[in-house]
Amino acid sequence: MKRKINSVLNQWKTSPLRQPLLVRGARQVGKTYSVSAFGDSNFENMVSVNFEEQPELADCFSEYDTKAIIDRLSIFTKSVIQPGQTLLFLDEIQECPRAITSLRYFYEKIPELHVIGAGSLIEFALRSKDFRMPVGRIQSVFMFPLSFEEFLNALGEEKLCGHMKTLNPEKQLEKIFKDRLENLIRTYLLTGGMPASVKAYSSKIPMEEIQRQQQGLIRTYSADFSKYASTAKHKYLRQVYDSAPRMVGQRYKYSHVNPDIESKFLKDALNLLCEARCLTKICHSSGAGLPMAADLNEKKFKVACLDVGLMQNALGIQSSIALNVPVMTINAGGVAEQFTAQELLAAGDPYAEPGLFFWARDARGSNAEVDYLIHIQGKIFPVEVKAGTTGSLKSMKLFLEKYPDTPFGIRYSMHELSFHDRILSIPLYMIWNTEYLIQNLLE
Repeated sequence: MKRKINSVLNQWKTSPLRQPLLVRGARQVGKTYSVSAFGDSNFENMVSVNFEEQPELADCFSEYDTKAIIDRLSIFTKSVIQPGQTLLFLDEIQECPRAITSLRYFYEKIPELHVIGAGSLIEFALRSKDFRMPVGRIQSVFMFPLSFEEFLNALGEEKLCGHMKTLNPEKQLEKIFKDRLENLIRTYLLTGGMPASVKAYSSKIPMEEIQRQQQGLIRTYSADFSKYASTAKHKYLRQVYDSAPRMVGQRYKYSHVNPDIESKFLKDALNLLCEARCLTKICHSSGAGLPMAADLNEKKFKVACLDVGLMQNALGIQSSIALNVPVMTINAGGVAEQFTAQELLAAGDPYAEPGLFFWARDARGSNAEVDYLIHIQGKIFPVEVKAGTTGSLKSMKLFLEKYPDTPFGIRYSMHELSFHDRILSIPLYMIWNTEYLIQNLLE
């Protein structure tokens, strides 16, 4: 599969400022596959260590002598590790925190050796009491499920993607392509972007079987609870995890999860699930300037799930119904906001800690709210998400009045691509091309 991280890894390989790399993301988003494919095609050999499958190899990192580590790994893996020619891949590296710390010494003592670590629960290793983070000695890159663009590429629609990159408000998409994209996005909203589901769909596996596969993935995330929380906390994790799909697009209230559980327990559970990257918090920001996180209000937030396909599955959406109705008829608001959150995260800077923000008017009694705030070329843009082709933009206009230096607002919907009255309308299936469209208007 052609993934965004492919170009990131290629640039990293030849960078004169290269540091050991940590590939971070939720379980099953394609980290191992992408790194392995990169290693196979770009190096004379790759030495791969999986600490989850081979926990005994953690003993190779009992000390931070890089020569001793390489000698031990070479013996255990029966491989030659040659700087400049070998990719050393440390998979599920969170199971061996000393291996993460050792990345510093690889950088300082053997900078010619290409080293990548990957893991799904790295955040829990990083906040361990005894862990020493090698600050300034490693880089992190973040992975997500396949974006809609990556989904199209996986289905062999590269030419359609290329054509979409030539569009602007004056050059519209032809109806034949619009109909095709609406069918494809309807499919994506069910399959989602998890690589296993996309691969199954591209192999023409029936949607009912794909949905059973998704249920297995959902159970996998639940099984991981034991890896980052005590048994006593599992019931709270379960409550938060199971309730999240129906709360997407709404202001998050712990009482809506379970009014009989103290909010402090649910808050801890939510934070753990966000650290595991099963969920993402979308925090309130004033939108007054960059960085938006500087004035965020952690008490006002929404949540997004990891993947729209898993979300729809958890809600019990049946493929036989969803594939034969207009794109946003079922669970319209929630699925549109989930899809948008997923696309915005995937489109972000892969080297930056992921973050999403929204805006709400502070005036008493006001319900004005802009779904997302994004920043491109040093400017903040308000974003409204509409499930259909129409919808009021009162909140957007209030934001533009409050911050008149904002170039324009963005509406994601099933409306055609257009620009009118300081509003750039982008079809949902073109969210991945937002930066190009904004740059085109700002020039």
